Amino acid sequence: MSLGVVMLCHTALNRAAQVARHWAENGCPVVIHVDSRVPQTDLDAMKAGLADLPDVLFSPRVACEWGTFGLVQATILAATRMLEQFPDVSHVFLASGSCLPIRPVADLKAHLAAHPDTDFIESVTTADVGWTVGGLNKERFTLHFPFSWKKQRRLFDAYVRLQRRLRIQRRIPEGIVPHLGSQWWCLTRRSLEAILTHPDRPRHDRYFRRVWIPDESYFQTLVRRVSTRIESRSLTLAKFDFQGRPHVFYDDHLHLLRQSPAFVARKIWPQADLLYRTFLGEDDQNRPAPNPGKIDRLFAKAVERRTRGRQGLFMQSRFPTWGRGAKCSAGPYGVLAGFDELFTDFRPWLTRAAGARVHGHLFDPERVQFAGGETVFKGGLSDSATLRDYNPQSFLTNLIWNTRGETQCFQFGPGDVQDIVWFIAEDPQARVFIVSGAFAVPLWRSGMSVAEVRPLAARMQKIEADLIARLESPWTKAQVRRWTLAEFLENPAEPLQQLLDDLNPRSSHRVTDLPQLVPLRGFGDFVQDLRNQGMLPVLIGDIDASLDTAPETLPTARLRVVR
Repeated sequence: MSLGVVMLCHTALNRAAQVARHWAENGCPVVIHVDSRVPQTDLDAMKAGLADLPDVLFSPRVACEWGTFGLVQATILAATRMLEQFPDVSHVFLASGSCLPIRPVADLKAHLAAHPDTDFIESVTTADVGWTVGGLNKERFTLHFPFSWKKQRRLFDAYVRLQRRLRIQRRIPEGIVPHLGSQWWCLTRRSLEAILTHPDRPRHDRYFRRVWIPDESYFQTLVRRVSTRIESRSLTLAKFDFQGRPHVFYDDHLHLLRQSPAFVARKIWPQADLLYRTFLGEDDQNRPAPNPGKIDRLFAKAVERRTRGRQGLFMQSRFPTWGRGAKCSAGPYGVLAGFDELFTDFRPWLTRAAGARVHGHLFDPERVQFAGGETVFKGGLSDSATLRDYNPQSFLTNLIWNTRGETQCFQFGPGDVQDIVWFIAEDPQARVFIVSGAFAVPLWRSGMSVAEVRPLAARMQKIEADLIARLESPWTKAQVRRWTLAEFLENPAEPLQQLLDDLNPRSSHRVTDLPQLVPLRGFGDFVQDLRNQGMLPVLIGDIDASLDTAPETLPTARLRVVR
């Protein structure tokens, strides 16, 4: 059994020559095709470097533009010369100039000797393929493609749309069942000769000249007509990203490539000296056992990282595409509405009880109220409202990202900038706690008359109603808990305990020391006066009249949870 290698080269000819020498020195004849667009001086230098190897030949040159028949024609020319010049070759392996053998050539020969009649080529029907990018599966066989996808992209797309609109379709030749697969294959001499000498080959070539990306379909389709046994997989490791572009292997992929069950890897960075030095010169006696599952998981993770980014990380170089990126923050955080208005020492209490960093109103119209009165917070976040409002979402996600491992909480209400509300509602990391109607307490304590307060209260109630509607929409992913002011004042301890349980779920003990409520004597009369002025305070609820008539029941002292 003899293995021949066809190499398609268009760049980094010095590396291609290094790999060709490796194949030839291990008993594999090599036929090289060099893209006709490569300068003749570069080709002459390559030929001079390989002149001492009689089993390394070069085929006639054609231009090889991606997506066109040139790549197929180059393969046919090189494969034809291989079959003519080396009659002992039993298998032909197609590789590119950027391919690198990652297992000993002897192992590849032994594998082919164990499967002497098997063609190793990925070949699946268009209905079953799932890796094509661009929406052209079967259409690549039925439409016309006279324009270059790379050089004439607008004309290419426009002509495709026109053909779809006019329902123009090419007729697939009789006997042809379109198949797709990786360009890199290893065929038996019998199958390759049958394809190249088939009496219908002129008709096949005419048809495939107008197929888009024919190098992924020409041999993959025709081999089904001549082969006696096909193993639909490639012996070459070639991974692609979500855009259909090949992943490039660098020196730091050495350990990964050594675990691959494939015999050749593509695409290798030309400057990956360690990879070339290792795989073209090592003994390979201590190679680890193949672990293809790990490789697949790693590349799947790489695609996910590329498309979705890291959770909660929004940065200029990798800003997620709308609808594709992970539109949420890096960790859980608390949004507190109404608590600061009801307690005199709520922030320091929550800091102690929940072990969290408790900020003021981060989205206050005047300035960002960082915890401790900071003017610049972690990550270089400024307290400037102008800078924050340029992109409120990025402001919040940066704050959470830069404080990973520490729970952040901040106050929010109808007096704050509301642009961030939709992001909070759609963020599953958000823990939102609302005491609706609590905005009325500071208005009551402001000393203004009810007539002056009424329009302010009505406006703030409208804003808070919109806020609640957004947070309770069907699209909300945040965890939201809401109490009316009346419900909250009936038993403040229970909502506060729920708040702590949600912010610090690892804490199993119940809190016995609760914050100090502001004095509310007279607040019930204030609410009634608002009604008398023509405002309906629906978000406040039904305030108990005992707030006015039973001062001894007011929770003005520190509350204790009765066990």
